Amino acid sequence: MTVSASSPANDTPRQHDAQLAQLFAEDGPIARATGHYRFRAAQVEMACEIAHAIETRGTVIAEAGTGTGKTFAYLVPALLWGGKVIVSTGTKTLQDQLFARDLPAVRDALGVPVSVALLKGRANYVCHHHAHRATSQGRFASREDAAHLRHVMGFIERTHTGDKAELSSVPEHSPIWLHVTSTRDNCLGQECGWYRDCFVMKARREAQQADVVVVNHHLFFADVMLRDEGVSELLPAANTVIFDEAHQLPETATLFFGNTVSTAQLLELARDAQVEGLAHAREVVNWPTIAGAVERCARDLRLAFPAQASRIAVKQLPVDTEVPAAIARLEAALTELRAALDANVERSEDMPSLARRAGELAERLAAWGKPDDNEAISWADVYASGAVQLHRSPLSVASIFAKEREAYPRAWIFTSATLAMRDDFSHYADRLGLKDVVARAWPSPFEFATQALLYVPERMPEPQSPAFLEALVERAWPLIEVAGGRTFFLCTTLRAVDRIADLLEERLARADITLLRQGQGGRSELLDRFRRAQRAVLVGSQSFWEGVDVRGQALSLVVIDKLPFAPPDDPVLAARLDRIAREGGNPFMEHQVPAAVISLKQGAGRLIRSETDRGVLMIGDTRLVTRPYGKLIWRSLPPFARTRDDDTAARFLS
Repeated sequence: MTVSASSPANDTPRQHDAQLAQLFAEDGPIARATGHYRFRAAQVEMACEIAHAIETRGTVIAEAGTGTGKTFAYLVPALLWGGKVIVSTGTKTLQDQLFARDLPAVRDALGVPVSVALLKGRANYVCHHHAHRATSQGRFASREDAAHLRHVMGFIERTHTGDKAELSSVPEHSPIWLHVTSTRDNCLGQECGWYRDCFVMKARREAQQADVVVVNHHLFFADVMLRDEGVSELLPAANTVIFDEAHQLPETATLFFGNTVSTAQLLELARDAQVEGLAHAREVVNWPTIAGAVERCARDLRLAFPAQASRIAVKQLPVDTEVPAAIARLEAALTELRAALDANVERSEDMPSLARRAGELAERLAAWGKPDDNEAISWADVYASGAVQLHRSPLSVASIFAKEREAYPRAWIFTSATLAMRDDFSHYADRLGLKDVVARAWPSPFEFATQALLYVPERMPEPQSPAFLEALVERAWPLIEVAGGRTFFLCTTLRAVDRIADLLEERLARADITLLRQGQGGRSELLDRFRRAQRAVLVGSQSFWEGVDVRGQALSLVVIDKLPFAPPDDPVLAARLDRIAREGGNPFMEHQVPAAVISLKQGAGRLIRSETDRGVLMIGDTRLVTRPYGKLIWRSLPPFARTRDDDTAARFLS
């Protein structure tokens, strides 16, 4: 199937087109409610397309270049005609922006009495039960943790939402959050004594009653999984579902439609079971022995994998592997623990939940042991710390996601700045099973030919060469000097982040330019420091390729080390490519190149964020110019001016 950018079915005005044109007019209500408003025909066209999809309960894939105004383009028709609307985002940053800024602005401009709710994952809400249990146990790794818990307990008394983002006195990375929030595994549900006061349940009730609910993709798919169990609270009522940052959906769906069991989950279960057993059933079961067996088998699991393993598929394991035997021992220990918990479920409110957790983990272990087929693959993440994650992942979510779309008639909107390769949406549509849908692309209104320059240096080593990163820094340094910092150095691997930061450190110090390295603080913290520093270079990997908005002179140079092809050692990718080849396709051109285009467009999109921005995009990978597929990739980028000359790039910056 080929899904290319398409025009409306005909040129006759549809039901809401005239009204939308008035709303988005230069003297219309949207303009009056928005500072620095600029009329954009593409924004109106996109709004009309979405209104038609809402009216007909259709599906639209909408790629809108930076500056199109896609957020208002979908919010205006959604608030007017969308009924019960779910807006799902890829990041909490956009989720908060929609709820706190964009939705109130559109609602006020339209004058519609629409109620709005923000719903996050349960890990974002303080849990009464776990917070009080942490207080009663009184075991803390440090005095700082104890102080943070006191802040949390005071927060519980005064907060309406329980959203930990409101408690700035406890850092986001504080270990105490693990002890005062719940997971789906350890939530007691209706058996909890605090159920009526539960912040998660309160947020869900508000979401059920609201006209518009803002969630993120992870929470959306969590609700999908709950619907399969008959307890979903959001999806059945929705008339319109809008995915912003929709390019992230295929990977998020793969995560949720698969199974994962980790040694961290097993160790947490063992510890929780021992604490609860000793507190309420000490005399009937030898809890240290039974729970200790699960803990010991979980820790021994790492020893069964090859010493050098990091990410490995089951079929890559040695013939004489000990992994199946280690899994069997772990399943046996879990079965014994579950039996002990089942026998004592009446002794405490936590026992039934612990028994259920043990059973679910045993089922996931059994699923992991199934042989690979054309639909799913079993693989493992093995960490140097000794932790192991066992995954059973679907090779395609197309049929699963198509089933979800067909479950209820409603409008489905998929939008992002990066969904197509040169106006061809086939790769994206195929991954989600979106057949016979409208797909349209609206280019950015920015003047890329005059605002930005794409620079690919000549005479660079091949990206696989050990000399590549050093050569890249040498070629980028003159531009960094001319820009006075104001640079994002975006890398395809964490290893490259560390190497490039090390190579830049002394030079930047001599030039009085601040070095910000991923890992030396949270993403939001590093971005705030970058904006304040004025003369700074931020070196980061995937988390800085998207969802980052730095406007104006603070960012004038974006350097990307390599074309962002997915790592070849990824077991799921390898299995997908093998499946395409077996079906007679071209894995590289059908999957790897389109995926790289979408990712590269995200990274390139960090540079020009407004009509007045100006800068250079440097890509160190000469395959963009020298390989046949490179032309296809750079033609999918915005229409930058292009050069391979060092001096031309420096003059453009200066």
